Amino acid sequence: MKKLMYLDNASTTYPKPESVYQAMEEAGRNFAVNAGRGSYSLARKASQLIDDTREKMCNFVHGESIAEVIFTPSATIACNQVLGGLEWKKEDIVYVTPFEHNAIMRVLYHLQKEYKFEIAELAILSENLELDKAKIQFQFLRKPPSVLVINQVSNVSGYIIPWQEITQMAEQYHPIVILDGSQALGLVPIALKNTMVDFYIFAGHKTLYGPLGIGGFINNHGRKLKKILFGGTGSDSLNLTMSSEDVKGYEPGSMNITAIVGLLAALVETMKLPIEENLQMEQKMRNFLIEKLKEIPEVVLYPPLKQEATGILSFNVEGYQAYEVGKILDEEYQIAVRTGYHCAPLIHKYLQNKTYGGTVRVSIGRFNTIEELYSLVKAIQELAVG
Repeated sequence: MKKLMYLDNASTTYPKPESVYQAMEEAGRNFAVNAGRGSYSLARKASQLIDDTREKMCNFVHGESIAEVIFTPSATIACNQVLGGLEWKKEDIVYVTPFEHNAIMRVLYHLQKEYKFEIAELAILSENLELDKAKIQFQFLRKPPSVLVINQVSNVSGYIIPWQEITQMAEQYHPIVILDGSQALGLVPIALKNTMVDFYIFAGHKTLYGPLGIGGFINNHGRKLKKILFGGTGSDSLNLTMSSEDVKGYEPGSMNITAIVGLLAALVETMKLPIEENLQMEQKMRNFLIEKLKEIPEVVLYPPLKQEATGILSFNVEGYQAYEVGKILDEEYQIAVRTGYHCAPLIHKYLQNKTYGGTVRVSIGRFNTIEELYSLVKAIQELAVG
């Protein structure tokens, strides 16, 4: 059987570095116990590894000195905890980019029904689908932001969003700033110190090349959030209220020590090379794919088609629904791509791709090769000519 060609790394990177697999196996066999809930040495070792991972993550993102790392089972849970933990008012104006994932948008929509605040989209340029900075400045002037939510990298197009410029434009209004780095951390350089970012969302299993089952957020400025999850933390057990003194108050339940150890190994692996090298590799391969697909008249490419993107590219093939392309690539060529709307509900009205049922999304990862992209292009050529 032909080996699977995996090009769905925006969903989850695969495979992982060997060191991640080894670290998780060692943890599962030797110290996968309940951290912080026992006085014995294995429990202390598990607790120390969690603390080490927090410290490594804080250093990795260059957070403020008071920054805290809160672990969650996924970035989606982290979005719920951050957005659900804010003190909302009816008068609030929440700005989002048109590139937001449903991990943000569904939470905001749910909260809006309760608190009646306004959700507004940041303006974008129709010709290249980049943020329209001039219009955004006017938007902020007309309706000052209370909360600003920015997706660092679009999971549909790979667009690297200029979040620093947008947050600086909003600085005079002092909004709460949430940056979703799920598609960016480990691939796009980040330094949170001396920025307006209050909360930074991360996913372990995407561009960090860690395992599923671990994500979280970084509370960069020490803002207090309401608790929306409750339960045991292994400490202060006679108190029926959640701890408000440290991160444990946001982490009820048993910690996934195996996944956290995998995340720690992924961070160590990622830090071996400058992040810029991984990004440049993805951009080089993406540019190659764009140039080859441009030669196929039946292929519709979606912006951005320049350098300011990661290794994610969306396209369609005339005469086919997006899901049909994905099905053929899988069944006839053993090529795995993602099709549909990619849990990003706002951007598709600008892409105008509903007649195709969304897009075919290729997302390049650390372990992909140019030879694989040649095979993909050949498959698309054959598919296009019927």
